Amino acid sequence: MRPLILIPARMASTRLPGKPIADICGKPMIVHVAERAREADCGPVAVATDDERVYQAVSDSGFTAVMTRADHHSGSDRIFEALCSLDPEGVHDSIINVQGDLPTIDPADIRAALAPLGDPACDIATLGVEIVKEDEKTNPNVVKIVGTPLDGSVLRALYFTRATAPWGEGPLYHHIGLYAYRRAALARFVALPPSVLEMRERLEQLRALENGMSIHAAIIDSVPLGVDTQPDLERARALLG
Repeated sequence: MRPLILIPARMASTRLPGKPIADICGKPMIVHVAERAREADCGPVAVATDDERVYQAVSDSGFTAVMTRADHHSGSDRIFEALCSLDPEGVHDSIINVQGDLPTIDPADIRAALAPLGDPACDIATLGVEIVKEDEKTNPNVVKIVGTPLDGSVLRALYFTRATAPWGEGPLYHHIGLYAYRRAALARFVALPPSVLEMRERLEQLRALENGMSIHAAIIDSVPLGVDTQPDLERARALLG
């Protein structure tokens, strides 16, 4: 595979205004994410944004930044525009979409998201973590993967839900929204209209499943810290300080 790592970043957060360029130990958060992506050593790294301030912060730090339209509905749409701009010849056959609010993510987790694409049956790869806290099993903000094991560390996703599922004895898995796409799968995905279950659950990945695409989830050890609020930002500063 010839992967390209793309990091979508927009400034529209209401809970943490200016989130991508929030300072963490002297660097904008988006630069920390780009550094973790580079440390994953999977391929070139670029940030896709619609904001000049993010573009400038990324460029000033020596990373590639791409300006994209401001009207994209999702990070998937944004990275596809960036992909077409950066690589119109199709050199890169797989794309890793790393969220721009994961400044402390383990580079090994980024590599783990790419691994399931080694199976030709997999269109899209993602990550999951076994849920160990009881309250998270019923928390609708903790999205669950319902899947069938392919081996000890990979599930073939059958469904994603905010409900507590599946029923009965056995582990539940928290979905981590970091994706690796085959290039053709990403192109197909962004061309599809929103699907019924996607809109009902408010989970974009259901669009792929509803249209017959295959998603495999690599199981990792812990949930990366996503920075959505000021307390999250303070935690990230403590971890990276």
